[in-house]
Amino acid sequence: MNNLWMLDRRRKLQLCVLLTACSIVSPARSQLVPGTVDVHWNEGSKDCTKNPQPPIQVHRYNADTFILRESLCATYEAPFIYLLIGKTKALLIDTGAVADAKTMPLAETVISLLTSAGSKLPLMVVHTHGHLDHRSGDDQFRALPDVEIVPTDLGSVKSRFGLADWPNGIGQIDLGDRVVDVIPTPGHYRSHVAYYDRQTGLFLSGDFLLPGRLLIEDADADLASARRVAEFVEQRPIAYVLGAHIELDQSGKTIVGTRYRPNERPLELTKQDLLALPGIVSGFNGFYAKRGVYVLMNQNRILILLGVGAIIVLVAVILILRAVWRRFRSRAAAK
Repeated sequence: MNNLWMLDRRRKLQLCVLLTACSIVSPARSQLVPGTVDVHWNEGSKDCTKNPQPPIQVHRYNADTFILRESLCATYEAPFIYLLIGKTKALLIDTGAVADAKTMPLAETVISLLTSAGSKLPLMVVHTHGHLDHRSGDDQFRALPDVEIVPTDLGSVKSRFGLADWPNGIGQIDLGDRVVDVIPTPGHYRSHVAYYDRQTGLFLSGDFLLPGRLLIEDADADLASARRVAEFVEQRPIAYVLGAHIELDQSGKTIVGTRYRPNERPLELTKQDLLALPGIVSGFNGFYAKRGVYVLMNQNRILILLGVGAIIVLVAVILILRAVWRRFRSRAAAK
């Protein structure tokens, strides 16, 4: 009888250990706090003077997660901004393309959202990278109490997020019962990072991956980042991949530089899009390529190439005009 009791007890203990291990190693999608991306983003206007639009659109993903978008009438970049609220701290990812608080009341909107959520928490302002359309609103937060703004230079990003072995390793931001992973993703920008929210499973990719153009400054770094990200997300639940812009319409055509977009495709991408990214970036020629719906390009090199081309054309025009002028003078002298 004792042997049977001991055997039963041992089996129960083994089962408990096994279940605990499974819950730690393989977090299930059901553990994620759900949210909704069911939203129609403001399509801007054909004439923003006659038909002005609200400067910021706010979508409540869930009670503690907000997606903000700056209006197409305020900036054709129309960047997305993310607000995550924890138990002890709130996190704002990017501050958009417009500095003027009267034109774009970003800080006022964020503080209002925190107040409405019943929160008087310290606010940490971070960025996906340092391009101006992601940090122009920083100054609106500088005079506010209990606000930390993390600069976008590589030294500040490495030190603040504990990424001494850049671009290897993963940093963490603890918001209180809500941990956000910071993943180095250089390639588009030297100090670019993406954020993974463990609570919701949202992967916030900035300009590293978005529905539109993939602007790549360093092809080798971008490919290495794509491989690291694919490895990172492989065993993690991903609810949605949310970038910083929408640059495609429903048919997959690239739309940039316009303030009226009535047929935009949705913002969200998938885990499979992240896993497929190394194959998309691999073999990029460093100038321009089209891979499925994505346009890969190095803007700096293309601008240099266009500049050189323009100079060549200008020199050719000058030489032609000079030759014509000489011929005209020769004929005039002969008469």
